[in-house]
Amino acid sequence: MVQRRRSFLLIPLFILAGAVVGGRFGSHLMTASAASTEDDVKSSVHNFTKVYGVVEDNFADPVSADRGIYKGAIPGMLRTLDPHSNFFDAKELALMKEEQRGHYFGVGMQVSPRNGKTVVIRPFVGSPAYKAGIRPGDTISMVDGKNTDNLTTTEVADMLKGPRGTTVHIGIVREGAPKPLEFDVVRDDINRPSVDQAFFVKPGFGYLHIELFNETTGHEVEQALEKFAATDKAAGEPELKGLILDLRDNPGGLLNEAVSVADKFLAKGDVIVSHHGRSSPERVYRAQNGNHGSLYPIVVIVNRNSASASEIVSGALQDHDRAWILGDNTFGKGLVQTVYPLSENTGLTLTTARYYTPSGRLIQRDYANTSFLDYYYKTNTATRNDNDVKMTDGGRTVYGGGGIAPDEKITPEKFDSLQAYLYAQGILNFTRHYFADHSIKLPANWQPDDQTVEQLHDWMLKEPNVKFTEAEFTRDHDWIKRNLGTQMILTALGATEGDKYRVETDPIVLKALDAMPKAQALLDTSKKIIVQRMAH
Repeated sequence: MVQRRRSFLLIPLFILAGAVVGGRFGSHLMTASAASTEDDVKSSVHNFTKVYGVVEDNFADPVSADRGIYKGAIPGMLRTLDPHSNFFDAKELALMKEEQRGHYFGVGMQVSPRNGKTVVIRPFVGSPAYKAGIRPGDTISMVDGKNTDNLTTTEVADMLKGPRGTTVHIGIVREGAPKPLEFDVVRDDINRPSVDQAFFVKPGFGYLHIELFNETTGHEVEQALEKFAATDKAAGEPELKGLILDLRDNPGGLLNEAVSVADKFLAKGDVIVSHHGRSSPERVYRAQNGNHGSLYPIVVIVNRNSASASEIVSGALQDHDRAWILGDNTFGKGLVQTVYPLSENTGLTLTTARYYTPSGRLIQRDYANTSFLDYYYKTNTATRNDNDVKMTDGGRTVYGGGGIAPDEKITPEKFDSLQAYLYAQGILNFTRHYFADHSIKLPANWQPDDQTVEQLHDWMLKEPNVKFTEAEFTRDHDWIKRNLGTQMILTALGATEGDKYRVETDPIVLKALDAMPKAQALLDTSKKIIVQRMAH
């Protein structure tokens, strides 16, 4: 069992040669400084030891070394360097490695806090929780006899994990059920694929979503492309007509997996990314296998939460004019961390280099004199640095120092109050209510009609503390219908069908399909320019 992968807005994420890591926030300003001489260092360490001794001897409560050193002094020091260097205690380091591997032992479902309770968002298809009959919208009330009322969702998630083959007793409160339900679920190895969606969004046009870059991402992308090709061959089509690569909300991950993914779309020998730092010699990563001449238009979708490895892939495809980039400005995370294992299963991630796209532009945005809060929460607007001007293979101008600026910018609209309520809990609560009174089965290819939307409307009128106007409901009608359809299909037919419906009705995915001619024109122009250069 896990919560949904750590939110990018809550945890700083990093790209490493060997790991995916997260860190904590801080409110300090991030300005770099260092002792300039060995004597300065010795003096600083001596002063720190004296300060810690005074605190240990005189603080009102006993001082824990874990709290004072691991939670305070070390993270505090690292925060003065950059926003991504960090210290991990044993538990945090284990979670980071688990994320990197893409699997764990548990019951296999995504949960989230709702109104102080831990609610099931979705059981993963085929998981022990799914086979046991646990549903989206179920509230976890008890785990192994312990009431969950005063526990956080993270604490509940930890209780549901355990050795493979062991049994966990789960109490569930389900709307419509006369009393709590109880399930004995046997824990198993839960694999969380990084490519969680790969299907044809319309005939000949594949859609591929990468959730993050872990140890199996390159292999998963290869499998997805092979599936597209096999399906195309069965339909009499020799190859893909176009591909949508969705990197929205992808926080990054393993550097070698980002290189592996980009390799599949570029020509053999093309530069994918490079990095170098003060004590780190330059290293250039190139496409080792290449696309074997398989050229089809690609539209890459990114947003403000696309970071790190996502920016390596989208930046490489943009610099080589291999893809049309659509969406919002990416996060701008271009610092490379190296993991240094420490004693007691703790670890340190330290920035050792910066990485650059094939044209040589820096992806990392400026973080000097910026608070952690602003760095992680404020929208990235620093996508143009006139001192870092580069050219793509086809001669287009691109700028460094602020993430990847899309070729076609789409700024997502902010939720209004009605949408925020429905997204956070309203639609999920209505779906629980709906299926308490109806069969949990839906016919294949079912879509919500206006009558179903009206049922949601009438249910909301009866709910206490839910306020909306008829004008607001009418304005949001299409959004409500799409999201209601996704949740109801997910509940009745499973996550695969629910996600497919969500993608097929996503306005930005539809814009990506409309942008395919632009991606094709970009590809054609680039090929002509390369031929002309080779002729000279």
